[in-house]
Amino acid sequence: MLKNEVVSPNIKNFIESLRDIGYSFEVAIADLIDNSIAARASNILIYTVSEPDMIFSMLDDGNGMSESELIEAMRLASKSPNEERTKYDLGRFGFGLKTASFSQCRKLTVLSKKDDLLSARQWDLDIISKYDKWLLISPDNYTNLPLLDELRKLKKGTLVVWEKLDRCQKGKFSNYINKLRRHLALVFHRFLETAERFSVLKISVNSNPIQPFNPFNSNHPATQQISTEKIKLYGSTIYVQPYILPHHSKLSPQDYEQYATQEGYVKSQGFYLYRADRLLIHGTWWGLHKAIDAHKLVRVKIDIPNDLDKHWGIDIKKSIARPSPEIKKDLKRIIAQVTEKGSRPFTGRGKKIEDKTKKQFWQIVPIDNDFRFAINLQHPIYEQLISLLNEDAKEILNIYLKALQAYLPLEAIQAKLQQNPYRIRQETALTNDEVLELAEKIKSLNISQEQIDSLLKTEIFRESKEVFNK
Repeated sequence: MLKNEVVSPNIKNFIESLRDIGYSFEVAIADLIDNSIAARASNILIYTVSEPDMIFSMLDDGNGMSESELIEAMRLASKSPNEERTKYDLGRFGFGLKTASFSQCRKLTVLSKKDDLLSARQWDLDIISKYDKWLLISPDNYTNLPLLDELRKLKKGTLVVWEKLDRCQKGKFSNYINKLRRHLALVFHRFLETAERFSVLKISVNSNPIQPFNPFNSNHPATQQISTEKIKLYGSTIYVQPYILPHHSKLSPQDYEQYATQEGYVKSQGFYLYRADRLLIHGTWWGLHKAIDAHKLVRVKIDIPNDLDKHWGIDIKKSIARPSPEIKKDLKRIIAQVTEKGSRPFTGRGKKIEDKTKKQFWQIVPIDNDFRFAINLQHPIYEQLISLLNEDAKEILNIYLKALQAYLPLEAIQAKLQQNPYRIRQETALTNDEVLELAEKIKSLNISQEQIDSLLKTEIFRESKEVFNK
């Protein structure tokens, strides 16, 4: 007969392992905001203190909790992941408040007000470790907590306070706050910009309101919004809508930099997964496509309800997703369609070098199935120059031009175009005075009208035709 034994976990070791689940500061706070949204909050105030000790506090005006509800909310795994959720419930595992908080601090205090009654409970990891028990504290001294006075003024609401923040570097706390602002503006942009639930959500960090950041730049006239596709899966509907963002020539430098995000355009391309209007994952192809520069303007919005989590492999932090094979099949088809369209802003511009109505300085030379960029030796200015040189000078010039072509810095050009296209000032290499001087020297050669007509088709004189009329 088998002998059964109850083997309890070492709570001290368990809690330290639980802290390393992988939350970043901003992702942990987004998890708290999910709870506030589920509680139908309209206003969320975030307040931080860096001196003498770091403290984070967040107050919402949601439904609030009674004492028994608060105790249950402080329980780990307070809800089953298989439990049916309401439409606005952004949670799943019942861990969010606790694991998100423990990942950043060793002391979590939650105060909640409902029916004019204020309840308070606290987890202190040092006390849990000391007694090796899940001792939920009823604090009797919390009058100095930030935002407590604001909570007292509300009819209902909840205040979350983190103390003993040991995962943040104290001297860099302002950097965490700046990253938090960007993260919240993106992740909750739909709640901040629309009132499809019951009111527009307002979030402020240290008295500064968060402005929504829509990653699709959908209001810009040059943004291409492709028709939404509906995918039926297990009785639910998934909505997929691709976007192609404007080429940088259609944007101001400020807008171009803003929509590049901190990661840049190449890393920001791909799928943007929304669950119940909350952005979970962004800037990924889930291994179905390689991120390349030609597709950097492609972003695909996916909307799923909160009853398909298991088919998307959403993790406890709501920052990782692994779509199931039946979903990937549709996504591959959509990728093929949208990336072909998404490359057009670049391939179309690339074809300008082959424009037969212009006399280009550069041309594309095919090499079997490959190609290279080459200087156009039929350019009128080159022909004028070569006619003035002796044979030795011609040979030296042609060797120089071949070297110029062979060592064209393509990687550096590509990198700079991707990172800072507005900072490239290639046109400054040739001044208007130099164009006029060149025109005068060419006219002094007594060239024919046919040669002049050919020169007027070149890039250098195309916009300055008057120089040959003087």
